[in-house]
Amino acid sequence: MINLAVIGGTGKEGSGLAYRWANAGYDVIIGSRTPEKAQQAADELNKLLAGIATVRAMTNEAAARTADIIVLTVPYAAHQSTLESIASAAKGKVLVDVTVPIVAPNFTTVTLPLGRTAAEEAQALLGDGVQVVSAFQNVSAVHLKDLTHTVSCDVLIAGGGDDAKQAVAALAEAAGMRGVDVGPLSNAIVAESLTPVLLGVNKRYGVKGAGIRITELG
Repeated sequence: MINLAVIGGTGKEGSGLAYRWANAGYDVIIGSRTPEKAQQAADELNKLLAGIATVRAMTNEAAARTADIIVLTVPYAAHQSTLESIASAAKGKVLVDVTVPIVAPNFTTVTLPLGRTAAEEAQALLGDGVQVVSAFQNVSAVHLKDLTHTVSCDVLIAGGGDDAKQAVAALAEAAGMRGVDVGPLSNAIVAESLTPVLLGVNKRYGVKGAGIRITELG
């Protein structure tokens, strides 16, 4: 069984994905800087799972060290400091970066960070010993905890080797979505930039979960 650490799993996106993965049979660990917050989020998910699976709670560093795959779902403001705190624990592993460099209060405006993308900044900070894969940025958290709801959004997967991409595609499928390989990590700029665009669509059209689908794939 694959161990997943969802770093930032106390937030809406992280906890929603964690719920779907635990329900699908993954061993999920919620990571947080504060153990109490991690435990509170894990307790909430365990109530929803009702005995189907058990989600554990740990500090970010302990969760990253225990996991086979690390999923980073923190706000961009906490991106660098969180990566620094788990860097040694992440060596030799796959890190899925869900972070979007949105700068408040301009949530619907594309912002490019100094490192061009959050995912590329993560790779630069962690080094070649970690396979950083960019994915899940365009998935709305609104319906993730409703397993009866079909999430009408493809997951754009950039970076990492073939095995890493296949593992992330399997995570997408387990969460009820389709993973699409979009090439090298530099192409993460597209997925990261789409998120504020989608947030703007939500606002202008009065919807909550706008997503993106790739046509002609069957």
